Amino acid sequence: MQEAKKIKVGISVGDLNGIGCELIFKSFLDPRMLELCTPVIFASNKTITQALKLYNYQIKCNGIQSATQALDGKFNIVNVWNETPEITPGVSTKVGGAYALKSLQAAVKSLKEDLVDVLVTAPIDKNNIQSDEFKFPGHTDYLAQELDGNSLMFMISGSLRVGLLTDHIPINLISEHITSELISSKVQTIKQTLQKDFGIVKPKIALLGINPHSGDQGVIGKEDDQILRPTIAQLQEEGTLVFGPYAADGFFGSENYRNFDAVLAAYHDQGLIPFKTLSFGQGVNYTAGLSKIRTSPDHGTAFDIAGKGIANEESFKEAIFLAIKLFKTRSQYEELTSNPLEKVTMKHLKRQKN
Repeated sequence: MQEAKKIKVGISVGDLNGIGCELIFKSFLDPRMLELCTPVIFASNKTITQALKLYNYQIKCNGIQSATQALDGKFNIVNVWNETPEITPGVSTKVGGAYALKSLQAAVKSLKEDLVDVLVTAPIDKNNIQSDEFKFPGHTDYLAQELDGNSLMFMISGSLRVGLLTDHIPINLISEHITSELISSKVQTIKQTLQKDFGIVKPKIALLGINPHSGDQGVIGKEDDQILRPTIAQLQEEGTLVFGPYAADGFFGSENYRNFDAVLAAYHDQGLIPFKTLSFGQGVNYTAGLSKIRTSPDHGTAFDIAGKGIANEESFKEAIFLAIKLFKTRSQYEELTSNPLEKVTMKHLKRQKN
């Protein structure tokens, strides 16, 4: 039997002064990881060697010029730059941001060209990465520009899946951003993601209310009654299993989330505070709804512990595991839902030739 082709996992190194390199090294110090996938790190041999010395780790690197040259069973490094930028652990610098962007751009380019199968991103500093080439609040919006589809920040930890209606916007602007069209779009993205990437045929989705107690029938805000409820009713008429709005304060504490395949929160902290409370260190940020698969750990650069060798790599490893799992599930879905008539015709033509 022919051995299954290993999935190529493209990895951007994130901010060089954060914990990104440490997470990557710790993940692949376990030799079993190279049996699971083929890592392709976008940086440079010089920079990775410098970082390995900083942490006193021994990993044999395979320096290459393109992801096409990546070898199974090797820790592959695509040389994106030739210079050796200074690494100053724990310090946010423009240099750190500039090289985080170089790594990300090269990784995304290879992902778009199918030179790697999936992308796992180490954390960036959303401030120092800002430039003429990157004017986004984070990875999600950048990837939405670069890849096809409708992006959605989707936080995953086992069966707990939390999506966001709005993500990196100021809290005073949340209500004006939430429209019936946005809700419908995000719900459909979650539904399709659960079907294609998680293999859930008829997903059940819970929608959290915007205001405390979902507005208390208009006493604490009218958005829940005027926007959320009518939109939910319309989606239900169309056959989507979406329910709510649920008051966010008791939804997670009562474990009501266990009754659904996914939860759609109105804004960033409403969804991420309970998610990280329940799963911190194990959760994964998945950019759902796009033509390619990208995951990342559920935390940031952690400048406060950078360079100390104490970062926990579990969330980063979970991001790798999830990316591989999603790629396989989506591939199976696409195979099963592709044109069956076309398959039969091709088989018939092959038989005729033989």
